[in-house]
Amino acid sequence: IKEAKATAALSHPNIVSIQDQGWNEGGPPAVFLVMELVEGSTLRDFLNQHGSVSIEQMFQLMSPVLSALAAAHKIGIIHRDIKPSNIMISRDDRVVLTDFGLALDMNTGSMGQIFGTPHYVAPEQVRRSSDANPQSDIYSFGIVLYEMLTGTLPFDDPSATALAMQHLTEEPPSPRYMNPQLNPSTEKVL
Repeated sequence: IKEAKATAALSHPNIVSIQDQGWNEGGPPAVFLVMELVEGSTLRDFLNQHGSVSIEQMFQLMSPVLSALAAAHKIGIIHRDIKPSNIMISRDDRVVLTDFGLALDMNTGSMGQIFGTPHYVAPEQVRRSSDANPQSDIYSFGIVLYEMLTGTLPFDDPSATALAMQHLTEEPPSPRYMNPQLNPSTEKVL
């Protein structure tokens, strides 16, 4: 419930707003959040439809996500599950970061034993998820950028464990190898 309360404190135009929170009564114990309805599609849907995007499109779509992450990090909230399916593009083109269900509140010292999504997980989360920090979200954000600009993920394996180990032990393939139209500066940032 600590993470739910901290997430409810977030107020940013590019973060899904929390309308209410509580405990499930009459069934198995569970925390619930009531979030605003964002009508539109996910970045995952967009990428499935369009494949890779231009640098200009990437900036347009992802600058609001960086702003949202900066706001969350400023109050000690680590998202821990940045991925295309947790980024919404509303019908009026507002980009919204959603699903803070795995969030870690650094201010309360929560245990945070949730792993995250293997394709996007930061190396320190592989070792111990409670070690996640703002840079962990930026790493995952970088994986999303890599996917957006190359049309592919840097690491892939049917085994979640093997995939997580790739994040720990391997360098990602050169983005310019995957998309020769990228310039060296963009590759360096990725």
